[in-house]
Amino acid sequence: MLRVMTWNVRTGGRDPDGTDRWDRILAVVTAQRPDVLALQELRGLDRGGRLTELAGRVGMVPHLARSCFGQPVAVLVRAPLPVLRSGRVRRPFHHATARVELATREGPLTVLSTHLNPFSPGRRRLEADWLASAVRSSGGPLALLVGDLNTLEPGVDHTARLAGLSTLYRRRHLRRDGRTVDTRAVARLRDAGLVDLWPHLGGGEPAGLTVPTRHGGAEFAGMRLDYLLASPALAALARAVRVVRGGDADTASDHYPVVADLALTPG
Repeated sequence: MLRVMTWNVRTGGRDPDGTDRWDRILAVVTAQRPDVLALQELRGLDRGGRLTELAGRVGMVPHLARSCFGQPVAVLVRAPLPVLRSGRVRRPFHHATARVELATREGPLTVLSTHLNPFSPGRRRLEADWLASAVRSSGGPLALLVGDLNTLEPGVDHTARLAGLSTLYRRRHLRRDGRTVDTRAVARLRDAGLVDLWPHLGGGEPAGLTVPTRHGGAEFAGMRLDYLLASPALAALARAVRVVRGGDADTASDHYPVVADLALTPG
């Protein structure tokens, strides 16, 4: 069984007042022991080898994608899972998208770790189209797109949820008419054939909300913004998905991590 975890760790695991949250972040990662760990918001960790140092503390090797405008993202891999190739999706994302191809006995697995534009629904839709193209070009039936998509789930009434937000944050989730909730980024990825693992596996927890945590998040109001989207062949091998709550996960970031177990074996 292969375990994949995605997590936005917020501003490189450090707060504006200098508080470092990495001991809590590493405690959560150690407890979950993922084979593949997709991280977003790695501010400042693309310099000085700190990401390599932190990854080494949990026995993983990082594959970083730097950002031109926002914050880096990465995919960390645990041995003995072989890495066939790694890099980034070469599009002008607000943040970035890291791509890693892994060898499994069931065939090559492509994992994309991404973080979509937090401010513009239209820009998120464009980024989603780039991601759909990247998945199509992966060349194999096993693909997994994970990360903070900053997008509400299609087909759900979000009226009450958004009503509690200030106008500044509410408009991040509305179309130009100022009324219609914009869920197009996730919808485009679903339309491209990707399977949202949360409803697919019936996560059990109401709505699978990933923000906010006890650490904070004034821009959130009980939302599911973090996703694992699988190709149909990979979705058939998915066995469980859950949001990691409690303990250090409550205060390590403003997002909760999401974990999925896949019936794959390192190749």
